[in-house]
Amino acid sequence: MEGKLYLCGTPIGNLEDITYRAVSTLKACDVVFAEDTRHSVRLLNHLEIRKPLYSYHEHNMETAGPEIVRRVREGETVALVTDAGMPGISDPGEQLVALFIEEGLPFEVIPGVTAFTTALVGSGLKTGQFVFEGFLSRDKRQKKKHVERLKNEWRTLIFYEAPHRLKETLNILNTVLGGDRQAVVARELTKRYEEYRRDSLSELYAYYSEQPPKGEIVLLVEGISQEQLSAEQEAAPDIPENLYDHYELLCRQGLDGKAAMKQVASARGIKKSEVYAAVLAHKTSDTL
Repeated sequence: MEGKLYLCGTPIGNLEDITYRAVSTLKACDVVFAEDTRHSVRLLNHLEIRKPLYSYHEHNMETAGPEIVRRVREGETVALVTDAGMPGISDPGEQLVALFIEEGLPFEVIPGVTAFTTALVGSGLKTGQFVFEGFLSRDKRQKKKHVERLKNEWRTLIFYEAPHRLKETLNILNTVLGGDRQAVVARELTKRYEEYRRDSLSELYAYYSEQPPKGEIVLLVEGISQEQLSAEQEAAPDIPENLYDHYELLCRQGLDGKAAMKQVASARGIKKSEVYAAVLAHKTSDTL
């Protein structure tokens, strides 16, 4: 008998959001791997499902991943669940899928709710095109660099954030993107104290500076308007004539090397390989 991995979406708060398909899959599988077994056992108990339950998370995935592979190879059906939502979204389930593809093993995704799509629909911001950025870095400097790369993004921006880091993140967004940019803090979605707070970045920063938030948070920010983008481009300094100088300028503005090369190539209408060659030649000459 051939085994299989099932990635099961689970509720993000309200237990009634579990799908019939997810329930039947959890009932039929041989074993369940979960991000936090203490959390997931409550869901299984609610569903009156009794299965062997093991952990799979970012701290043990190097050993738990191969264990799941072994079980599937030996014919077991394995269900993977995360604490809330879809395994693989800002979650080490992503690495497990890559491992199964590499090993040529069968897996199936059982759809369920996700916090960021729920928040997007309820935000009131544009939903046609958006960018999901997941969790920002815990390092303040790296977080600011990340936001700076998104300064001229015109699509709706979506982030996950921990409540104790929300104030710092709002401060960085307020500083880099501008306080007038409209944003939404979606908190405790589908739970008893669900809340959407919609305001400018500056007002949200002021509010949460006085009212520390609790619970799971999705932070959404409107993209830059065409008027703002035009103003930014008019105020931008002239592009340096030298390829390497252009690349170095973008790096000083916060882009990493790969992103800077891509932007230089795009701005000049040339291949990225030409930029890479120019950067390599400059660095080589500096070492001679």
